[in-house]
Amino acid sequence: MAQLHSLHESVGILGICAGSLLLLVNSYGGSPEQDFIPHTALGILLLLIAAVVAYAGVRPSQSHAAVLMSSLCLTVSALWCGSGLVYILVGQKVLQPAELSSSLVPGLAAFTLALFIIGSVSLLVQKAAVFVTSVGISLACAHHIAALSAAGFGQTATAANYLLVCLVCVYCGFGRLLSTITHGKVQPPGTGLQIEAELKTQQNEGCSDAVLVGLVMNLLSASVLACPLLGVVPRLSVGHVPWLWTAAAFQLGVCILLYRAMDTLAATFCGFTAILKFAEGYSALLSFYSIQPSSPVPFPAVFSVLFSILALFSCQKSLLEGLYQLFFVAYCIAIAAQPQGFFQGGTQGVQAAIFVVSAGMLLVTTFNMVSSSMIPTGRGYFKALAARMQGVTLRAQDKELHSPHLGYSKYADAQVLGHACSVLAAFAITATAGGRNPLSVLVLPWVVMAGGALQLLCGSVAFARGKTFESTVFILYGMMWTVWGLTRYGGLYGDTRGFNLAAGIISFMLFNCLVTAAALFLNVAWFVYALSFQLILISFLLDAVDALPLGFDIGVTIIFGLVSFYCFLANIFNSTFQSPQIPLGRALVKLSGVGGGADICPHVPARKATSVQQIAEIMKNGGICGMPTDTVYVLVAACNRPDAVVKAYKVKKQAQDRPMSLWISSIKQLESVRHLLSPLLLDFMEAAWPSSISMVIPRGPWMDTFGLGDAAKHIGTPQSIAIRNPDCSVATHLINLVGPIAVTSANPTGEADTTHHNQVYAKLGDKVDGVLCDGPSPENIASTVVDCTKIETGHIGFFRVGLIPKSKVLEIFEEVQRRHRQGQTNPAFEYDLHLADAQTEQRSGEDDSAESGRGSGNSTPFTVSPEQSPALRTGF
Repeated sequence: MAQLHSLHESVGILGICAGSLLLLVNSYGGSPEQDFIPHTALGILLLLIAAVVAYAGVRPSQSHAAVLMSSLCLTVSALWCGSGLVYILVGQKVLQPAELSSSLVPGLAAFTLALFIIGSVSLLVQKAAVFVTSVGISLACAHHIAALSAAGFGQTATAANYLLVCLVCVYCGFGRLLSTITHGKVQPPGTGLQIEAELKTQQNEGCSDAVLVGLVMNLLSASVLACPLLGVVPRLSVGHVPWLWTAAAFQLGVCILLYRAMDTLAATFCGFTAILKFAEGYSALLSFYSIQPSSPVPFPAVFSVLFSILALFSCQKSLLEGLYQLFFVAYCIAIAAQPQGFFQGGTQGVQAAIFVVSAGMLLVTTFNMVSSSMIPTGRGYFKALAARMQGVTLRAQDKELHSPHLGYSKYADAQVLGHACSVLAAFAITATAGGRNPLSVLVLPWVVMAGGALQLLCGSVAFARGKTFESTVFILYGMMWTVWGLTRYGGLYGDTRGFNLAAGIISFMLFNCLVTAAALFLNVAWFVYALSFQLILISFLLDAVDALPLGFDIGVTIIFGLVSFYCFLANIFNSTFQSPQIPLGRALVKLSGVGGGADICPHVPARKATSVQQIAEIMKNGGICGMPTDTVYVLVAACNRPDAVVKAYKVKKQAQDRPMSLWISSIKQLESVRHLLSPLLLDFMEAAWPSSISMVIPRGPWMDTFGLGDAAKHIGTPQSIAIRNPDCSVATHLINLVGPIAVTSANPTGEADTTHHNQVYAKLGDKVDGVLCDGPSPENIASTVVDCTKIETGHIGFFRVGLIPKSKVLEIFEEVQRRHRQGQTNPAFEYDLHLADAQTEQRSGEDDSAESGRGSGNSTPFTVSPEQSPALRTGF
């Protein structure tokens, strides 16, 4: 893992080196009148390098390692992405060369400060390479600003700073590549990858290093908005769009990374700020077409309420974070209070304050994440206050909070952001253009970005979590908001009305009818949510055919907005407090084994030891559970709970010719009955297991030791029983905790094998008490079933050839026979000398006759067809 991380970090370092070399050549070879590299070519090259550096920054952030290096890579990537887009606009004559300075300065100023802060913290924790690289690029940006402000000043200094960065990056990058290639045998001084074990414990609990990049993006957008107020640039213009939309795109990426880090509150905050940045960039873009947009009052006011609630609940992480988000509440209020929004002094003044506060937050957060000492941020006050309140219990803020019902997921729940986006989109379309140009009313970014793009993101996260219904709703509604927003507020609608658009809306209505019907099986809140959106679709349809009653569309959108707000508040409240809970209602319709979701049995990830222990406790108490194996999913019950074995037999609807089998974790679990089993059989088991080989052996009194009682009749046939030691760590660990288990395939008799944990509950319903989830089965082929009932004669047969080939089984058996002929017995079973001698004398005659019967020593398989013996027709 360290080598893989070192390789990713080397890619990032060499990518920064390549970008610095490009800018070094351009700065050193150019002149105040003309750049050495054409603007378009320079911009495209910077974009390509930015993509490589961003990849190197994202990969380490998924493992919470190398916080500073990851943050540096993503910050530099955003810097070159924004500046590259500006250069392309100049090269394509969208911007005049004289506008290059006013377009670049706000972004360069933000990154100068951000990189200087990262470099300063790197110096405090003695990360020399990150310090030199960060400060070098920071100084290069500062000198670039000087060169843009005064022709000929600072250009050589910019080149000198990039030269220093190149030298450091070449040394560190190639040094770590050399170390990776030679597996650490050759490691130049100062280039070793040291991932301190204590780093993870010193980081803020539940805090991802992606948070740092989010703060940098807030710093960037605040700089762009504050510069016109301070007189640094004349006005907000199209040259600032690349910076604002770069910040928005990176903020969406940070949002996804925070969902991976199971930090719902921070991810929601990044989603909110991304919406604002897209709206800011859209407003600046309209200035290119001489359109002065006006912001409708309802949307920013509603946005401020959502920000306020989010800030309140974010105080559970730290008071500083909650206070920081209150600045965005003030920002939304400023937008609502001034018609021209982003172009007026009040809004830009709040952004100047956000710039200062974001810089302070970046310094504090970066230092706390990498240093052994901590700057106080007000952690624990929210928890202490909740502890003093009677009847209030906080939820533990860990990854288990976001464990889905049906399996393992790498993402937190995104319903909070999804419902908030519905609120924003609903209240945004209450604004009407009247006789004005639809583009002049600032609605399009709120509807398309909040209701469209962010809803699609939430739907994708829900899909990754295995939540099919939620993902369908968010994706369907996101598509509808996007289409309707572009049509009505993007200038595509015009004055025409007809059935062309109505046909598409009707198709959406039909889909939403299915969603509404499915919501009946979930809870009341989802049903009302889907039903109220159906009313919005009806208003869209009436508008499309020019038959919309006055005020109907505003009324239904307000209703949907209020329902969405209730869902938003309930989800964020219920994810914070264990009690009390804001009710969402139960399922209105419930069928056998389906619906509701509240009574579903535990579905826990198999890769966690605590999950296996939970399932083991369920089985010890008489429950039956679904479990992954080395082949397909099976239904299991503890042998020492006869009632559970009978229950599994009845749930399975077991046919008489398909009996259950017995599984053990190792042959040591047969220690108590070793004297009742053949030594040759025990040796064969030792050699063949663990594997996907089931052995059919003679039934005998040895089965009484497992506590099956009368339930023993359901395992095997009156003459034989199938026994197996699976080659699956989850299964063997569970059997170690529970003891030998009775096993059958996790599907009703006659149906196909179960190859995914979702299918266990789908096929067997609420009759199952728990499911260990491990995704798709590794193999869809059943086990090989070997007939060992006549193994003492030197022959084995095959009921079924499955995953393990027949030749492999015979090879193992022949090797066991060879060792037995040489007097080598199973070392796992220490027999008494007297017992061993007695058994040897008893079998001496049989062995001699068997030897003469084998001739060359090669066994002749004794094959038995399934029709001749129903000993085992299992599917696992």
